Amino acid sequence: MHIGIVAVGKLKEKYLKMGIDEYSKRLSAYAKIDVIEIPDEKAPENLSPADMLRVKEKEGERILSSLKPDQHVVALAIEGEMWSSEKLAKQLDQWATYGKSSIAFVIGGSLGLSDAVMRRANDKLSFSKMTFPHQLMRLMLLEQVYRGFRINRGEPYHK
Repeated sequence: MHIGIVAVGKLKEKYLKMGIDEYSKRLSAYAKIDVIEIPDEKAPENLSPADMLRVKEKEGERILSSLKPDQHVVALAIEGEMWSSEKLAKQLDQWATYGKSSIAFVIGGSLGLSDAVMRRANDKLSFSKMTFPHQLMRLMLLEQVYRGFRINRGEPYHK
């Protein structure tokens, strides 16, 4: 299975990079992992609604250009469906079983995802009704995908 993480913004925090590197290394035994960083759109401090829409659309265009036509796209969005770790594990297994061997998880920037990206998504996943920094979501997502593979293989992992 090939899993892509398409994320807006450059990761700067060393502790997050270390965690992402660790889970990417662990996941390499189960799947090919690629993290694609999409440049965030530069914007003034005080954005009007029109400016916000423009920023999301520009970032959305960059996200869409990085996706392959055959990829199963999962948008991480607060309005998405909340899954348990077991449900994510089941989804990973079903995608692999039914020929969806290329999955792209999409993490938007600080303003979220554009309507065009949301329309392209096959699934919309929410980790919580709370808002998390998009850089932290990369680490949380990789940990959950790793947990999912461990669950599917019946391998021990802390609960």
